Amino acid sequence: MDIGQHIHNLRIQKQLTQEELGERTDLSKGYISQLEHNQSSPSMETFFAILAVLGSNPAEFFALEQPPRKIVYHPEEQTTYDDEARGYRVKWLVPASNENQLEPVTITLAPNGRFKSFEPSPAETFIMVQTGTLSLQLGEQCHTASAGDTLYFHATETHQIRNQGSTSCTFTLVTTASYL
Repeated sequence: MDIGQHIHNLRIQKQLTQEELGERTDLSKGYISQLEHNQSSPSMETFFAILAVLGSNPAEFFALEQPPRKIVYHPEEQTTYDDEARGYRVKWLVPASNENQLEPVTITLAPNGRFKSFEPSPAETFIMVQTGTLSLQLGEQCHTASAGDTLYFHATETHQIRNQGSTSCTFTLVTTASYL
């Protein structure tokens, strides 16, 4: 951990200049600069005083830093699952997305294939059909969507997605709860 850089980052987050931090801790602007550039080490008392002004404590300051968030995911990182009995393939587009608020997948249904049936939940679901035609049975109602169409629904009723066509159907599904 770069202690000086971490002090600098906290100071910037608090919108303080080196001079302002120095004034609030009875330290000089030059000494604050030395700390931030790792040219000097503070005593424990000074370190605690700086943390108090910066709104932190030693446990928070030295907590393991979070790794940088991953933004771009490549095809080789995707996981695929095939259910030949039901005639579908699921491709998780973001690894470990079931731990996130959104879970995006691409699903391909073989002709007459069906995705598993789901009980009512508080999930919100978005679907964009890339190829073919799918049927969404949502409670007592059936909705049909073709390539280019999108569906958006609250999953408050039992539901299932089917391909009743003679060609495969591929769609991207994004849900807000543990759906899959």
